[in-house]
Amino acid sequence: MARWSAAHPWRGIGGWLVFVVLCLGVGISVGTNPATTEDFRIGEAGRGEAIAAEGGLQQRPVEHVLITAKPGTGKLDVAAAASAAADISARMGKLPEVLSVADPVRSTDHTAVRVTVTMKGPELEGKKHVDPLIEQTAAVQQAHPGLRVEETGSPSISKGVEKLRSDDLARTEVIALPVTLITLLLVFSSVAMALVPLLLALSSIVAAVGLSMVASHVFPDAGVGTNVILLIGLAVGVDYTLFYLKREREERARAGGELSSQAVVELAAATSGRAVVLSGLAVAVSSATLYLADDVIFSSIATGAVLVTLVAVVSSLTVLPALLAKLGMRAERRAVRRAARGRAPRKQETHKAGPGRLTAAVLRPVVKHPAATLTVTVLGLLALAAPVLGLRLTDMGRETHSRSIVAMQVYDRLNAAYPDLKSMHQVVVRADADRSSEVTSALRELAADVEDDPRLSGTSRLTTSPDRRISMLQLQVPHYVSSEEAQSSLQDIRDTHVPDTVGRVKDAETAVTGDVARYTDYPTHQEQKLPLIIGALLLVTFAMTVWAFRSVVLALVGMVLNLLSAAASLGILVMVFQHTWAEGLVDFTSTGSIGSRVPLFLLVILFGLSMDYQVFVISRIREAALRGVPTRRAVIEGIGSSAGVVTSAAVVMVTVFASFAALHLIEMKQIGFSLAVAVLLDAFVIRMLVLPSLMLLLGEANWWPSGRVRRAHRTTGRASRPLQSVR
Repeated sequence: MARWSAAHPWRGIGGWLVFVVLCLGVGISVGTNPATTEDFRIGEAGRGEAIAAEGGLQQRPVEHVLITAKPGTGKLDVAAAASAAADISARMGKLPEVLSVADPVRSTDHTAVRVTVTMKGPELEGKKHVDPLIEQTAAVQQAHPGLRVEETGSPSISKGVEKLRSDDLARTEVIALPVTLITLLLVFSSVAMALVPLLLALSSIVAAVGLSMVASHVFPDAGVGTNVILLIGLAVGVDYTLFYLKREREERARAGGELSSQAVVELAAATSGRAVVLSGLAVAVSSATLYLADDVIFSSIATGAVLVTLVAVVSSLTVLPALLAKLGMRAERRAVRRAARGRAPRKQETHKAGPGRLTAAVLRPVVKHPAATLTVTVLGLLALAAPVLGLRLTDMGRETHSRSIVAMQVYDRLNAAYPDLKSMHQVVVRADADRSSEVTSALRELAADVEDDPRLSGTSRLTTSPDRRISMLQLQVPHYVSSEEAQSSLQDIRDTHVPDTVGRVKDAETAVTGDVARYTDYPTHQEQKLPLIIGALLLVTFAMTVWAFRSVVLALVGMVLNLLSAAASLGILVMVFQHTWAEGLVDFTSTGSIGSRVPLFLLVILFGLSMDYQVFVISRIREAALRGVPTRRAVIEGIGSSAGVVTSAAVVMVTVFASFAALHLIEMKQIGFSLAVAVLLDAFVIRMLVLPSLMLLLGEANWWPSGRVRRAHRTTGRASRPLQSVR
C-alpha cells in the first residue's frame, strides 16, 4: 500500500480526501440513530422500567417551575405567587409538548410554590422539546418581576449538561491543538512536517464521525461516541503519523541521499508502518472488548474507538506515504536547484545511533543494576496501586453535575424547599388482571409498613394500568441517590418489604426501580462484567504480542506490565478523586467515589494504547536482535533509538488527555486525568525502566519459544526485501 501511494502521490492524496468526504457525506445522509430509553435499562431497575412501560406507567420527562421571593425582598407574597402559578399553568397547558400540568404545591415552610409539568414522549427525549417550556417560564418571570420564577427538571438539566459538554470540548480543542502543534514543531523543526500529523489526525476524526453515524444503526449512539472519537482520534492519529515520520527521517539520514524519496518511504513502511498496523489492530481489538459489557454506553464508546483507530491506521498506510513522497521530492528538487546555481547543498543529516543524553542518563542505572531498578520501580508502582483496595464505584448521580449550569442552581433550591423530590423508589408488579385487588392490597400494606421509616418521606402514590395487569407504588425519598439513607432503604425494600407483601401474591412478577435503583444497579452490573472484560483484554494482549513477536515470554511481560500500569494509574485516581485534598488543584468537588464507567474505560483504552509503545519499542529491539546484535545490547539500542519518538508521542497524548481533565463533568474529568497519568507512567516508567531492566534480566529467554536464530532465519528474508527492491 505504501509503495503504491508513494509512487502515485496525487492519487493517494486525492483518494484519501474522497474517502473522508464520502464517509462524512454517507454519515450525514443516513443520520445518527440515538439510543432510546429502552437501550439504557440495566438490572432489576431496567426490568422494572420495562414492566412499567408495558402498562403505560413509565417515567415521563418532568419539569418543575419554582416560584420564590427575590433575594433580599423578605417573605414570599402568597397572592403574587398564586397569580404567577396560575399564569404558568395556563401557558404550559397550551403547549403541544406538555401532557399535563399539576396543581400548584406550596412548600411546608411557605417559602416557595411549585408547578410540576409533565411532558409528552419518552423520558430521554424531553431535552429536545424543553425550549418552549423554558421560554414560557421566562415570559412569566418578565410578567411578575417582583418574584423569582425559574425552571428545572431532567430535560432542562440534560440540555444544560449537553451545552456545557459542547463548550468544554471546544475549549479543549483550543488548548490541545496548539500545544500538539508546538510539540510537533519542536520534534521536527519544520512547519510542514508538524502540520502533517495534525491534519491527518483531524481528517481521520472527520471520517470516523461519519462512519460512526452509519454504525449507530447497529450500535445506537449513547451521546458519547463523538467525545471518544475526539479523545482517541487526536491521540492515536498524531502518534501513528509521528512513528512513521520519525522513521522516515531516520532512514533518509541513514541513506545519506543515496535513496529516492519513494525508497525511503518504503523502508519506513516496512518497519514503523508494520508497527503502526500492529498497534492499531491492538487498540481496535482491545476497545472491542467493551462490547462484552452489554451496555449501550460502552458499546457506543467501543464503536467510536474502533472506528477512529482503524481510520488512523488506514491514513498512515495511504495518504501519509503519498505526502512524505511529495515532501521528499520537493526537498530533492530544491537540492538540484541549489547544485545548478553552484551553491553547496545543505549538509545531510547524519544518523545518530544510540540514545540521547537524557535517555542515556536514565538507562545508565538500568544497565548497571537491572535487578535493583526493577525491584524499586515495581515496588513504587505497587505502592501507587495500593489505594485501589479502597476503590468505591458509583454511578454519578444528577446532583454531581456542575453548578455552572443554571438548571442545577434551581435544582438545589427546589430540593431545599421540597426534599421529598430528591429521589424515589418504584415498586412495580405484574400479575393477572383477576389478581389486581390482591396486588393493590399488598402494595398498600407495603406503603403502610414504610410510612414511618425516617429514611422515606412518608408519602406514596399508587397507580394501576388500564388493563389492571400492572401496578406501581411510588415512594418518595428525601435524600440524594448516593446517600446511605437512600441506599439502605432500597436494600430493605427489596430484601424485606417486597417479599413480605407483594412477594406473597401468587404468580406475580415484582421489581423495584426508580432513581435510587438505577444508581445502584448500574455499578453492580459493571462490577459483574469487569472480570469477563479483563480476561478478554489479557487474552487479546497475549495473542497480539505472540502474533507480532512469536514470543510467549514477551506476551506474558506485556500482560503483567499493562496490569501494573493500569493499577498504578487507578490508584492515583482514587487518591485524588475519592478525597478532598486535591479539589482546589484539579477543580472538582469530591463525591467520595469514582464513576462506575471510569475503571473499565481506563483499563481497555490503556491496554490498547500501551500496545502502541510496546510494539514500537520491542520492534526496535527485535530489529537489532535480528541483525545479530546480542540481546543485552539490542535492548539498550532499541530503547535508546525509540525513546525520542515515544517521549514525543507521550507528550501529545498527555496533552490531549489532560485537556479533558479540565472539563466540568466529573466523570469526563476523571477519565481525562486517569488516562494522562496512565500514559505518563507507561511511557516514562514502564518503557524506560521496568521493561528494559526486565528484558536485560531475561536475556535470550525473551525470545522463547521461537529463539533468536530460527526467528532471524525466518524473518530476515521478509525484512530485507523492501531494501533490496528499492536499491
